[in-house]
Amino acid sequence: MTSTSRTTSLGYLVPEFPGQTHAFFWREVEALESAGTAVDIVSTSRPATGIVHRWGPDAVARTTYLSRPGPGEIVGAVRILARAAMTGRLRDAVRRVGPGPLPERGKVLLAAALLANRSRHQGWAHVHVHSCANSARVAMVAAALDALTYSLTLHSPLADYGTQQAEKWRHAQFGLVITEQLRHDLASTHGPDIAGRAQLAPMGIRLADTERRSPYRPWEGTGDALLFSCGRLNPAKGHATLIRAVRLLLDEGIPVRLAIAGEDEEGGRGYRHALALLIGDLDLDDHVRLLGAVGEHLVRGYLEEAHVFVLASRGEPLGVAIMEAMGAAVPAIVCDGGGVRELIVPGTGVLVPPAEPRALADAVRDLLQAPDQARAIGERGRERVRARFTSESGARVLMAAVDALPRKGGTDDADIR
Repeated sequence: MTSTSRTTSLGYLVPEFPGQTHAFFWREVEALESAGTAVDIVSTSRPATGIVHRWGPDAVARTTYLSRPGPGEIVGAVRILARAAMTGRLRDAVRRVGPGPLPERGKVLLAAALLANRSRHQGWAHVHVHSCANSARVAMVAAALDALTYSLTLHSPLADYGTQQAEKWRHAQFGLVITEQLRHDLASTHGPDIAGRAQLAPMGIRLADTERRSPYRPWEGTGDALLFSCGRLNPAKGHATLIRAVRLLLDEGIPVRLAIAGEDEEGGRGYRHALALLIGDLDLDDHVRLLGAVGEHLVRGYLEEAHVFVLASRGEPLGVAIMEAMGAAVPAIVCDGGGVRELIVPGTGVLVPPAEPRALADAVRDLLQAPDQARAIGERGRERVRARFTSESGARVLMAAVDALPRKGGTDDADIR
């Protein structure tokens, strides 16, 4: 674990930070701190894909990793557990850990004690958890161990986050959801009382990061058209559909190249292999490139050159990668599903049915062959993001909710730090 003498007011828990898709979290931290909130970043462990962003080393240096406690943190965690046993809190904490193998339950309890100790040591007013999975369970248990309050952000359907959802949300002070659809799903699953405490806080980008070096130029009908996609290599992201669409376009005589930024959850040892086989089977080795996990600077470089951004996800909850393309005035073609209709409204992008290579290929071809329309969609997309989807707006929603919480009282047991 890392350590810092800096007094903070907000704990900020993100699993496996800083991962390949975590630029949003870093920008939100910057926005929070620019607005005067001191942020202490905590994570479960380092990402399996390694550090890919230029800001990654700075993020690692200031992040406390619960999976790597030092001797002092372990002593503090033991004191938290001992005091919880004396005050009767430990029984509730153990109950909140939930079922599972004993070693796993022990790890959760230790991580919760480490989190509670960190909160006391750094003087947090609150901890916000950007997950509803195991990190949320750790925060829920920590709240039982000690006087710690927490909140959650729901980034995708609850089914993605495992068990104990009702309990995690019931004990949270409030929740944030990135789309209205997710709030509706939360209400359908756990009732209006829990959903009523969930506020809308769409993810966003820092527009300065998408400023172009030169104006967007649509494909002019000569040379290869560059398609760019950005997303984890996971079947749900629909990369196979997009690759098949490229084959259809080439068969029609449309000269396209596709670059896909992103890596699988196994650091290149998982679904990437299946996609590479598909590329080979379709004779697309000269036309499709898997870039792996890349930093923001490389993503910006591809957006600078791309004629169209395409994401074939089967149900994208919202899509920071889509926002980045729209922010760079690159026309976006996205499969219709999840919460993308809350981002892409008519005229700001193109929506097509998911898992249909033919429909996707047709949409790409039509947009490539309509340069004025491509340019107009890109411009309207940028204005859409500018108006509704910035990291600063999300940070404001989070801190307004934190500031509305009752103030924590003082404590006379600082010796357990």
